[in-house]
Amino acid sequence: MARDLRPARPERFFSTVNPTVFVASAVIVVGFVLFGVGAPETAGRVFGEIQGFITEYLGWVYLLAVTVFLGFLVWLLFSRYGSIRLGEPDARPQFGKAAWFSMLFSTGMGIGLVFWSIAEPILHFQNPPTGEGGTPAAARQAMIYTFFHWGLHAWAVYVVLGLSVAYFSYRHHLPLTIRSIFYPLLGDRIYGPIGHLIDILAVFGTLFGLATSLGFGAMQLNTGLNVLVDLPVSKWSQVGIIGFITGVAVLSVISGLDRGLKWLSVFNLGLALVMLLFVLALGPTLFIIRFLLDATGGYLTQLIELSLSTDPMGGSEWQKSWTIFYWGWWIAWSPFVGIFIARISHGRTIREFIVGVLMMPTAFVLVWMATFGGTALEMALGQGGGGIAEAVAEDTTVALYVTLEQLPLAGITSALATLLIATYFVTSSDSGTHVVDALISRGSKRSPRRQRVIWGITEGLVASTLLLVGGAGALDSLQTASVTAGLPVAVILAFACINLQRALKREYRVEGVEPPWG
Repeated sequence: MARDLRPARPERFFSTVNPTVFVASAVIVVGFVLFGVGAPETAGRVFGEIQGFITEYLGWVYLLAVTVFLGFLVWLLFSRYGSIRLGEPDARPQFGKAAWFSMLFSTGMGIGLVFWSIAEPILHFQNPPTGEGGTPAAARQAMIYTFFHWGLHAWAVYVVLGLSVAYFSYRHHLPLTIRSIFYPLLGDRIYGPIGHLIDILAVFGTLFGLATSLGFGAMQLNTGLNVLVDLPVSKWSQVGIIGFITGVAVLSVISGLDRGLKWLSVFNLGLALVMLLFVLALGPTLFIIRFLLDATGGYLTQLIELSLSTDPMGGSEWQKSWTIFYWGWWIAWSPFVGIFIARISHGRTIREFIVGVLMMPTAFVLVWMATFGGTALEMALGQGGGGIAEAVAEDTTVALYVTLEQLPLAGITSALATLLIATYFVTSSDSGTHVVDALISRGSKRSPRRQRVIWGITEGLVASTLLLVGGAGALDSLQTASVTAGLPVAVILAFACINLQRALKREYRVEGVEPPWG
């Protein structure tokens, strides 16, 4: 069997830390922060050139890779391997389906879904890649593009990594880290420099992805509190918001998965459903239902075309700014989301995992986007618009609030929306802390609480420093760096598919026999 790296005395401070991964990750994080805030213009230019090269010459790699990942999962869903359980044959899930779905959904998209559900379709509606903007046809296509960016492809990236990590960890008793998916190829070498490098890359993507999201989330919360209680929109207000949210997230981390994060995630989903039903009932209900069906049909009809469209003539920057950016972003975030989903999915079958992490979240996303985005588009088309398109073009953080202002009980719904953003904020920080701690602690689930608290505070400090010293420009630079990290992670995901297929084939063929790498 593979070596068990669990520490003998997990109660000791930093007793579980892998020093190589910790030190290297710390150096990289500090270096990028100093570069970003010390020379934001230079950092922005350097990262922009790197991203420009990737999108221009390697963008097709992202498009092809994510499409292959989705195809692989569809095949796996209907294959004979779907009944294999992630754990021992008699293992059962730690969390009920409602709690499990709530946690994976809160981690997978959370703040982004609330933020972009109105802003993105409005922006596509105003400036479509082809055709005239501001028309009913542009509104329909805008929703199809939004479905495409937030639907099956996004969740497929998370499933590939999460399923692979869960399989090799729970079926073959390897650490709950990215390096474990390479055991069939590398054997015990995953415990050496190559394995360290893989986990360092995952820590980098997770920390900066979270710090960037915390920064932009603070900006949106600042806007919401400005609407509700006239809190000034400023860097110091946003730093204060990050400090408060980090404090709540640390308390949740101390409480553990079974109490803090579990119940916060269930609350998030319940509040999101209340908001969804409110807008559906008091908004343009019939329009939303028709729009959802029509846009879903268009999405499924255009799925293959959109998946493989590479804009070979180079006539538009739209795909580089949107689709390739999203694909790189989902891939860069997959170590964080994938490991966390694996962490909470012990005892599920492969088929349950794919349905629960790919199909169900996509269905919820389509309904959510059509409800909120469809309401805003209907208003923007002239039926009570109130200048929504113009307001969003000027400041994307106000998209949700200017839409809710057109509906009854705007004060109450704006308060609920702000609370929803805040709780998603907390669950993202909390789950990210668990993942970073696992990566730095050799996949251990039993690290000291004080250790997890430090990682949680670190996330808040990084985001606060970037906001206070570098502002949005520094965040943009570091976000671009995180997206750039998506390229090597895409290679990791490709190996995840190959190794998982090989392992499943051997396990199914010789039931009950350990694989040759065990």
